[in-house]
Amino acid sequence: MISGCSVPAPASTPTSSSTETAQAFPAETEAALQAVLDEAPIGDRLPGVIARVITPERTWTGTAGTISVDSDQAPAATDDTRIGSLTKTMTATILLQLVGEGLVSLDDPISKYVPDSPNGAATLRQLADMTSGIPSYSTDADWQARYFGDPSSVFTSQELLDYAKTLPVDGAPGEVWVYSNTNYVLLGMVIQQVLSQPIADVFAERLFEPLGMDHTVYPDGSPVMDEPRLSGVTVQGQPDGTIADATDWNPSFGNAAGEVISTLDDLTLWAHALFTGEGVLSPDLQQLRRDSILSSPPPNTPDAGYGIGWGARPDGWWGHSGTIPGYTTSVFHSYDQDATIVVVTSSDIEFDGGGLPAPTLFEQLAGALG
Repeated sequence: MISGCSVPAPASTPTSSSTETAQAFPAETEAALQAVLDEAPIGDRLPGVIARVITPERTWTGTAGTISVDSDQAPAATDDTRIGSLTKTMTATILLQLVGEGLVSLDDPISKYVPDSPNGAATLRQLADMTSGIPSYSTDADWQARYFGDPSSVFTSQELLDYAKTLPVDGAPGEVWVYSNTNYVLLGMVIQQVLSQPIADVFAERLFEPLGMDHTVYPDGSPVMDEPRLSGVTVQGQPDGTIADATDWNPSFGNAAGEVISTLDDLTLWAHALFTGEGVLSPDLQQLRRDSILSSPPPNTPDAGYGIGWGARPDGWWGHSGTIPGYTTSVFHSYDQDATIVVVTSSDIEFDGGGLPAPTLFEQLAGALG
């Protein structure tokens, strides 16, 4: 998830999605950016990283490490990777599209669509901004035992909801802020019900195809990633911190909260759409999303908060990070600097001293950019 946010900045036009005609950054800037990756703890716990920094005039792409612990091939912008909770930015975008089409209202209670949901009075907006009070199935011990006992397990949306239903609610709707994957599983159920389409088809038809994200898929229960791909490592669910290859673990548990596969190139396209609304949302809906950033309840503050599928940090960067066994990703934009940073790593193992790979490297790259 994103840690921290800021109040909405004045509207501006984020960086172009095209990198074909962009110029290089000054040599000293590129050296500082590359140094961030070169100083990352590449090895068995972090096989590889690829990152991109984009402004209207300039683009830098850097790599460190390899596509797997058994390869000497450097990561590339066309390598498949799992994006984890960056999927939430996509689910939230489709939700806003449905709002614009008059098919749902953000004030609708979730019980209108999923009668057996915990905290049925919670609104779709509260699910999207994590104030529903609905607990995350991923904290349930039985779910954890099943998944880590057999990472090939396939979970349906209803099964994930059923795990959440065994847990106490986190609080009354609107009174607490708790990051919960169940919220976005439920929003995926709403989307499928309203459109009478499989969720994978919805993502493809409404996002990936219009934006030209030709190497991005909602795998819908399949563990398959096309080649070339990054091979991801994790210690989650492993005895004594043993490192496991999570590349082929089934991502179905992520559902509409975290299942999507993409590439750095496609995430560059997505970043442009996410931060401008171009190609996916009307200006009014994009502004609604920007205005959705919360200032309360805690940990949201007037300087830092979460909104409809994204957040804004106190340092002025907006976006989201994603984590799924084997992978972390970050996509952030500074409206003040008109700059976007995309980071993809093939590990979800915390660095010594704390910090997940992609979010940590994003912060370091933002600092190097100045």
